[in-house]
Amino acid sequence: MHPLTTDESPLARTRARQRSARAAGPMTALPAGEPKPQADPAEEAALAGARAVVRSAVRSRVRRDLRPDQLRSLRRLLGEKYEYVDHPLFELPDDQAYVEVFEKPDLLPLPNVDWYVGLMDPRTSAAPVANVPKSSGSVLLTAAQERVLFSQFNYCRREVCRRRDALGPGADPLMVQRKPEVREMLDWYARADLLRTQIANTNLALVLAMAKRVRIHPGDFADLISEGNMALLRAADKFDVSRGFKFSTYACRAILKAFSRQGIKMTKHRQMFPVDFDPKFERSNHQSEKNAEHEDDCAGEVGRIVNENLADLSDVERKVVAARFNVGPDAAERRATGNLRPLTLDQVGKMIGVTKERVRQIQNQAMGKIRVTLEEDFLR
Repeated sequence: MHPLTTDESPLARTRARQRSARAAGPMTALPAGEPKPQADPAEEAALAGARAVVRSAVRSRVRRDLRPDQLRSLRRLLGEKYEYVDHPLFELPDDQAYVEVFEKPDLLPLPNVDWYVGLMDPRTSAAPVANVPKSSGSVLLTAAQERVLFSQFNYCRREVCRRRDALGPGADPLMVQRKPEVREMLDWYARADLLRTQIANTNLALVLAMAKRVRIHPGDFADLISEGNMALLRAADKFDVSRGFKFSTYACRAILKAFSRQGIKMTKHRQMFPVDFDPKFERSNHQSEKNAEHEDDCAGEVGRIVNENLADLSDVERKVVAARFNVGPDAAERRATGNLRPLTLDQVGKMIGVTKERVRQIQNQAMGKIRVTLEEDFLR
């Protein structure tokens, strides 16, 4: 018997009544045209309700495992430091606090950060700060709107911390992944991450405004902006909106400190490595050197074939190849006089008394013989 179907449950009583009816007499087929006996509606309703309870209980016990990305987030939450900034609204009961934080305030405008994404492009990373486009898609929040945004952000983080503490210290992600508290914690974590992104996108212009105050090398612009973005995210995690200050007052100071630390780090790096980084130095030229060496060997072998006439070339063919590719005894005399340029088809034709088209045909015929000899003897 299923643990939820006790002797006092409606499902157990109905089944017992059916068993007693079957035991009282054999089942016979109903005559044609005779209506089937109708069951008691109350019993049918009780039976349907009991079955629904059983199905829900079975579904609650058989829970699917977390997705790989959810499991990674769970490991990060259980293994790393994750805190929130307290707020006076959090002292209210949970239902009332949720209404005050999420339902009563109006929706906040979302910024457009398409203008900012292009700054991380490597082709524009060396652009000076003065040439950065204006933030036409940014949103300027009032103090009241900032209080709403940060209270929602920290409320989500508080719910994450409460459910993480309920799991206990040192909880194994694989052992607790099927608990309902874990899925609720991950849902609140996703909401907190979206609000954190909204805070950062709303205040991205602060990073550029602070970058204009420092003197940097043009090649370090992208690194400086990246460091400013990380400082902006850290400032969003630690800002206490209940003190009555604007977020820009706190974030600007944090970004400038991050720029100062980055500048010291860049200065030390230049002192240790005074030569600028060149991506060409990171590429190996081993294959190109092997190819060049192979081509030199083939060219030397072709010269030897022509000089020793290993391909059974005629005198005309030898003269054409020697003049066209600057090989052979005559080519050595020309190189000795400083004439390193090979002759054209027209020049060779005038030298041997034929047209340049005939010179091209003789050249192709001779190169065919040289290719056969080269493949048989040298490239074998």
